[in-house]
Amino acid sequence: MKKLSLIATLILTVLLLQKCKTDSFTASTTSSNTMFAVINDTTWSADTINASITYNAAAKTKVLSCSGIAKNKEVKMSVTLGSNSNTAGFPLNTYNADAAGMNTFAYYTSSGNNVFVQQGTVIPGSGTIIIAAIDSVKKQMSGTFSLVAKKVVYDKDGNIVSTTINEVAGGAFNNMPYTFTSN
Repeated sequence: MKKLSLIATLILTVLLLQKCKTDSFTASTTSSNTMFAVINDTTWSADTINASITYNAAAKTKVLSCSGIAKNKEVKMSVTLGSNSNTAGFPLNTYNADAAGMNTFAYYTSSGNNVFVQQGTVIPGSGTIIIAAIDSVKKQMSGTFSLVAKKVVYDKDGNIVSTTINEVAGGAFNNMPYTFTSN
């Protein structure tokens, strides 16, 4: 009798285990947006993008400039490097806003009339762009960016009346097309 109940228990266990399969889910996210970020806790995707690399032979500099516009908001970034390389590429690196003005970042808004007004200043260390990949043949680049723009309003006596902080976080550009110009 014990053998029969042991066999019945084993068969029942096998049948129950057959019904209990582990559900597994694989998720991945990709974005078809070329340039996007979270601006002041709101998702933003640029619908107008401009990016360029310009080599200046006289100054021996290479300038990467990019901007994106959507929903009456504009983000601009510029990185200037000393360079002897007259090529369409740009070094893969992290570039931070600096006091010398070699790496600049800005955030603008518009009231809808296509006149954009800068919303504060991005101080040194408060803006970052990472060039993670660049294809100088296809002229496409990918990377990430972030910035914090601070605007302080003073009264006539120099006292602070208000401070406004605008944060552009989690920004990315994926296979963003760019142009190359050599002067």
